[in-house]
Amino acid sequence: MNNEELLRTCLSLKPKELIISDLRWRYLIRAILYQKNILMIGESGTAKTLAARCAAKALNRPIEIISCGSSQDARATLVGNTSYKKETGTIFHKSAFVKAITTENTVVLLDELSRGTHDAMNILMPVVDPTQRTLRLDEDENSTLVKVADGVTFIATANIGNSYTATKVLDKAITRRFPIKLEMPLLSGSELYRLFFILYSLSSEQAKLAKILTDISDDLIAQCNMDDAKISSCIPPANMVEMCSLILHGFNLEEIAEAAIYPEYPEDGGADSERAYVKQILQKYFPSSAKNPINDPLKGKKKASF
Repeated sequence: MNNEELLRTCLSLKPKELIISDLRWRYLIRAILYQKNILMIGESGTAKTLAARCAAKALNRPIEIISCGSSQDARATLVGNTSYKKETGTIFHKSAFVKAITTENTVVLLDELSRGTHDAMNILMPVVDPTQRTLRLDEDENSTLVKVADGVTFIATANIGNSYTATKVLDKAITRRFPIKLEMPLLSGSELYRLFFILYSLSSEQAKLAKILTDISDDLIAQCNMDDAKISSCIPPANMVEMCSLILHGFNLEEIAEAAIYPEYPEDGGADSERAYVKQILQKYFPSSAKNPINDPLKGKKKASF
C-alpha cells in the first residue's frame, strides 16, 4: 500500500485506547509518511507521547524517544562521547540519537523539547532543518558529517505555559522547523467516560462514580476558561484515568479528591486559595455522609457498636 492509500485509510489504524480527533490522527500519520516535522503542544498528561507511539506502531515504524530535559550534557545525549583504553586508544561511541537518525523510516520523538538546553537546540537546528538534515560528529576523529536517513521523521512534544517550571521559550528558529503545530486538548467528560470503559471493567455502581469524576473534570475545565478564573489549571486526562483506577480499589469520591485533586492546587491565601475554591466546587458532588455509601465496605453488614 502506497503513502496516499495509507493516508486515505489511516483512520482504521487508530487504536481505540487513544482518544484523539480524526483530524489530529491524520496530521500525525501524514507527518510520518512524508517526513514532515510536527510539534505537539498541550498540557502534561494529554497523551502527546502516547499518540506518537501509536502512530509509529500503526505504520510499523521503529521509534526512538529522546528526552530533551533529562540530561544537561546535550552533546553526550545527541552526539555521543568518547572513552579511552590503553589497548585500543580513544574510541567514539555514537549516541542512540545518531543511530536513530541514520536508520531509515525511524520516528524520532523529541520529548519535552521546551526543556532542552541551548546546546541541545543548537545541535538539533541543522538536523531538523528540512533543507539540511545533517549532524556533524565533532567528537569523531574524522568530524564525520552524518546525513539523516530517508524516511526519518521528527516529532516533538512541548508543555508551554507559566505553570511549567524549567521549561524555556522555544526560539522561533527551532519552532519554524516544525511548521505543523498539533494542539492536544484536554478530554471532554464524555471522552473520558469512554476511555474509562476502554481501560477498565466497571460495575454499574463504579460507573456511577466514574461519571461523577468526568463531571468534575468538565466543571474544572469550565472554571479555568472563565474570564475571571479563580483556578489556574485543570486535571489532565492521565490523572483522571488514575482516579478511575482508585474507584476500582474501593476508594470513595472524597478520598480520591484528597489524594489526587486537592494537591494539584496551591493553599496560598488560606480561605481565598485555589484549593479552598476547588473544595467548595466539589462539595456538590459528595454525599452528605462522611462516607460514600456506594463504596462503603460495611454496606449491608451490621456495624459493631462500642
